[in-house]
Amino acid sequence: MLASIIETFRNCFRIPELKSRILFTLMLLAICRLIAVVPAPGLDSVALQEYFRNMGARTGGLLGMYGLFTGGAYEHCAIGTLGIMPYISATIILQLLTAVIPALSKLAREEGGRVKLVQYGRYLTVLLCLGQGYFWAMLWEHAGEGQLFRGFQGNLVLYENLFWYRIQTAIVLTTGTVLLMWLGEQISERGIGNGVSLVITVGILARLPDAVVATKISFFPAGGAEATLNFGHAIILIVLLVGVVAGVIAVTQAQRKIPIQYAQRAVGRRVFAGGTSFLPLRVNYPGVMPIIFAQAILMVPGQIFQSLYSRFKLDVFRELTALFAEHGFFYLTVYALLIIFFSYFWVATVFNELQIADDLKKSGGYIPGVRPGQATSAYLHNAMHRITLAGGVFLTIIAIIPTLLYNLMKVPYDIGQFFGGTSLLITVGVLLDTMRQVESHLLMRHYDGFLKKGRIRGRF
Repeated sequence: MLASIIETFRNCFRIPELKSRILFTLMLLAICRLIAVVPAPGLDSVALQEYFRNMGARTGGLLGMYGLFTGGAYEHCAIGTLGIMPYISATIILQLLTAVIPALSKLAREEGGRVKLVQYGRYLTVLLCLGQGYFWAMLWEHAGEGQLFRGFQGNLVLYENLFWYRIQTAIVLTTGTVLLMWLGEQISERGIGNGVSLVITVGILARLPDAVVATKISFFPAGGAEATLNFGHAIILIVLLVGVVAGVIAVTQAQRKIPIQYAQRAVGRRVFAGGTSFLPLRVNYPGVMPIIFAQAILMVPGQIFQSLYSRFKLDVFRELTALFAEHGFFYLTVYALLIIFFSYFWVATVFNELQIADDLKKSGGYIPGVRPGQATSAYLHNAMHRITLAGGVFLTIIAIIPTLLYNLMKVPYDIGQFFGGTSLLITVGVLLDTMRQVESHLLMRHYDGFLKKGRIRGRF
């Protein structure tokens, strides 16, 4: 089997078009990583890197999640500190608004409407970047005073004119995100895979060397110290990794196929024969979005109560801060409930069963045993409602694995994030999608794909 995989990779470079696409993609991804390490002007990036080096293992929370999607760019005070997330946020905002605002929904169905929505998303990205860039400029300016860089000593800003520093930093960080957005679009158009998703995935995989080093220290600490993990832990982690990856692949590709029957119809003098098809409903329809939403919301109460306790020194705020601690039982319970809630929320907002039922009726299609129109819409709603619960439970299990590893085995966050959570879901999903595109190029040139039996299904 290994020889077959190696031969498949060789075949990728025997096809000139596919070879050029792969090399083009790798070159642009290397530029994306360069953007994540080149420091913005006027900032002492060496001091901040030294601070994180002395901090040791990273934790979750706001900086942990932010570093996950940016590849740790904020640790270098890099021009790519904002990453590609403002563009993702703008796209999600427009997608949600399209589902609730009739004018945008009508525009999306018109010819050329999607192009306009993409353009609106770019404008919104710039606005979000300017606001977030100014926020990071203020954060670096007061690095030793806030909670995010607690314990930092010194001054990161090298400029005396702070007003110009803030404006310049906001513009530079905005430029970095716009450049990443453009590179992602170029990869999607002229490379292989989804460009924006690959930019995020490369940022996640950039943390892998740190995870390897942390794993080595946990099993073989320097200076004769006692190891925090042993051989039994190693077996558990290997079995868990294989099982979780297999589960993520299975559920990511899992779908319920709704049979669709098309009746014979006549258009003018032409008669179109009927046929049978199916409507795929993915089990994990929301993808990774419920986890991101749940994490973002749960960060807010803890930060607020911690700030209130620092100011007023009241025990009630300290207890509330401890209640929303990332590794506590209450936090995990609320976290799980929010993931399931946002799974249904995302499906209810994005999945339009009324539009699907109307399109089927217009095209002469129907579900066997179900009347067209309202009955079809209700059938699709009930079917999606049932499989969304399964997808939400799956996301919940994957999301809490890193926290459980820390609570039960004291596995550091640097290591645990590769055994579950958003990082594993995004990485596996993007790699499946990229492999699907590579396999389609191979099959077009009569080469075997990655699998001799069956085919890889992407997320889309």
